Amino acid sequence: MKTNLGRFFEDYRVGETIAHAVPRTITMGERALYHMLYPARHALYSSDQFAQSCGLPFSPFDDMVVFHVVFGKTVPDISLNAVANLGYAEGRWLAPVWPGDTIRSQSEVIGLKQNSNGKTGVVWVRTTGFNQRDEAVMSYVRWVMVKKRDGDADAPETVLPELAATVAPDTLVLPKGLDFTAYDFALAGEPHRWGDYAIGEKIDHVDRVTIEEAEHMLATRLWQNTAKVHFDATNREDGKRLIYGGHVISMARALSFNGLANAQMVVALNGGSHVAPCFAGDTIAAWSEVLDRAETPAPGVGAIRLRLVAHRAETAPFILKGADGKYAPGVLLDLDIWALIAI
Repeated sequence: MKTNLGRFFEDYRVGETIAHAVPRTITMGERALYHMLYPARHALYSSDQFAQSCGLPFSPFDDMVVFHVVFGKTVPDISLNAVANLGYAEGRWLAPVWPGDTIRSQSEVIGLKQNSNGKTGVVWVRTTGFNQRDEAVMSYVRWVMVKKRDGDADAPETVLPELAATVAPDTLVLPKGLDFTAYDFALAGEPHRWGDYAIGEKIDHVDRVTIEEAEHMLATRLWQNTAKVHFDATNREDGKRLIYGGHVISMARALSFNGLANAQMVVALNGGSHVAPCFAGDTIAAWSEVLDRAETPAPGVGAIRLRLVAHRAETAPFILKGADGKYAPGVLLDLDIWALIAI
């Protein structure tokens, strides 16, 4: 058989390394499409001149563009037969990606656990994206629920990876030359500095966006995310296409500009969960909580740890979990990130 039906849960083995096809060379058109799909306005990713004033040769690709490209490469081997992508940990952006770079991805299977229904299982992988010089540009762990081909197949030995709760701030990788000492707050859009944010502070980002089927399909095609649940409306019993979780991440990140305009670069993904499915027609809002702050060795640059939450607009902000510890209805995404911000 020459066609690829994708891997099923019983096809994975802990310790195996998977080299993903097909490398992609990304150009300036990618940025234009990204900014068309999302209301992304962070100045460092929008203006070569602003990036140069911050010590960079020109504006690199948005951090989430890099995430989408690296992630998309993995889908045919990891999540083509997925039920849902569940979460992330230990994510780090390791080097800027520039127009003309060619990105490829590689994953190592680090954990397996069959679900009690015997029909699905959870696969943990550590994925690394490389450029054309074989330099790692980002790395993250994700876990995904995958269908079994044969419900009667023996369950593999359960292996649960030990994952760090957070990326230590002293391990954050900062772009070479980054310098915010001449940072222009007026051009960036807000006056709020690193020291203006208090640990425990919560920010309602106010703006809302209604998710459309067309933009979701553009995004999944652009990043070659071929998971059946995103493309094929007959793949789910409800006849709906599931909105790609990365689409929700990018939308929430873009909405966070209002209140966090100076959190210019996301450099680590401490953890994250796709809490509930998102479908076309849902209107998304977002809020953030400041979890921590840290100094960095780069001039004028601080790090801020944020919980970024996306929720349906009919749900009030700042409601995350109930007394039972379960996520509140309407919460779609719970993301824990480190971002770089002007001091």
